Amino acid sequence: MSEALLEHATHTIAVGSKSFAAAARLFAPEVRRSVLMLYAWCRHCDDVVDGQELGFTAVTQDAGAAADALARLEAQTRQAYAGEAMREPAFAAFQEVALRCAIAPQHAFDHLAGFAMDVREARYETLDDTLRYSYHVAGVVGLMMATIMGAKEPAVLDRACDLGIAFQLTNIARDIVDDAQIGRCYLPAQWLREAGIPQEELALPRHRAALARLAARLVEQAEPYYASATVGLAALPLRSAWAIATAHRVYRQIGIEVKARGATAWDKRVGTSRATKLWLLCRGGFDALASRFRKTATLRPAALWQRPVHAAGRHAAPATAV
Repeated sequence: MSEALLEHATHTIAVGSKSFAAAARLFAPEVRRSVLMLYAWCRHCDDVVDGQELGFTAVTQDAGAAADALARLEAQTRQAYAGEAMREPAFAAFQEVALRCAIAPQHAFDHLAGFAMDVREARYETLDDTLRYSYHVAGVVGLMMATIMGAKEPAVLDRACDLGIAFQLTNIARDIVDDAQIGRCYLPAQWLREAGIPQEELALPRHRAALARLAARLVEQAEPYYASATVGLAALPLRSAWAIATAHRVYRQIGIEVKARGATAWDKRVGTSRATKLWLLCRGGFDALASRFRKTATLRPAALWQRPVHAAGRHAAPATAV
């Protein structure tokens, strides 16, 4: 069963996220196993809510069906933490990693809350609203991943959360048109009004030039979060730091490419070639090694969005040094 779970998780990441799959190979074996198990659960939850398979062919489910699907995910998550037998492979995988690595239940339920925002068709009026969504669907995944790698200090977890947020802002910029075609928009409504783009017309070709400027703006908003995340590498084991630094480089490169393509960014899905991934893997290795020699702590910029405080846990103040 254990090996079957690993095989399932390995297939899930290979199909669902080629960008992260490349970086995940760099983890030490035990950490890699846990990372893959967590990814399999995250992917499964996303697929169930969106009616898709491994991130593809998403369809808009009716509100009732989506709400029921989310309720089942929440119930299964509670059962996993309670130690009940899990039949669904993704939940069996999650149970293994969550209990062994002591992933806080609040993190898991915060992640599901992001899918709830999709179910209730939340609107994002300001950049802060978009950042809050990004926290739930990706920033909190950074927290769980960092926990797997042994990170415990709240200030280090803040940096991991920042990387997840940066990844999500990049994803939003890359997928604006695909999301719009299934009735979703994560760009701030304020930005759309300023650009003169009605939300219901977001996918129309005549708005591509204006849309490119908004995508570039979002990519630029991700930059300080990428920069903040770099500081957290020093707190991770070297192989974990290498894997995370490589993922950092790969996702950031996607944003750079979206910005560079301008109005043609959505003609073909933006990604990175195998040769580019190899080059970024080498640069990630340099980043990981360089982090070993960083001697001075850097304050996390107070202007960055701060993850929420929960009654059951504490986190660092916005200007905590790492």
